[in-house]
Amino acid sequence: MAQRLATEYVKTCLQLTEAEMFKFFQMFVDHQVTLQVKVLENGNQEVVFQDGAGQEIVLSFEQKSGLYECTGSCRLSNTLLANLMRKAVSEYKGSATVNRIYPGYTMVYYYERGTVVKIVEVKGTLLTVIYEYQDKIGLMQQLFQKKEVEQEIERTHDQINHLLDLRNTLQEQEAHQQIDSRLSELTHRLFALEA
Repeated sequence: MAQRLATEYVKTCLQLTEAEMFKFFQMFVDHQVTLQVKVLENGNQEVVFQDGAGQEIVLSFEQKSGLYECTGSCRLSNTLLANLMRKAVSEYKGSATVNRIYPGYTMVYYYERGTVVKIVEVKGTLLTVIYEYQDKIGLMQQLFQKKEVEQEIERTHDQINHLLDLRNTLQEQEAHQQIDSRLSELTHRLFALEA
């Protein structure tokens, strides 16, 4: 298996409550990662995570509506820090684009609400989709909730009823033929819709 050269977190976004933020910090501390927290004047925080080998992550947490929002990017060659970030994105339902860089190719993981929704292999200019999440239950629900066919059936029934009423009131043979022709089209359409 190819050795990973680096992991790059691009467009990372985490939204944490104050309690979750302390758990987030503790997750790194539990793995012997030192951290320095700098509290800024407006309540925002800048956090530097550093492993024993000198690799570090700098994350900024902005206070918004009672949550701490972390957005940013970082490049890691240390697998411990990369795995902790992956765990954090997953556990705290974050979103991110993660480039796992190998010799000759890159695997790009797209996270939404903590779940991998797409994996793409990039070799030069060649992109290969390895995995893509499809919400089949959601798609089925959307199809079930669509009412266009039922509405068209109802409109077709109304048109047929109107034409039958019109046919009964008119006496001219030519008008009957035109109405019969249109009724034939509508009944075929109704049959197709109900099938």
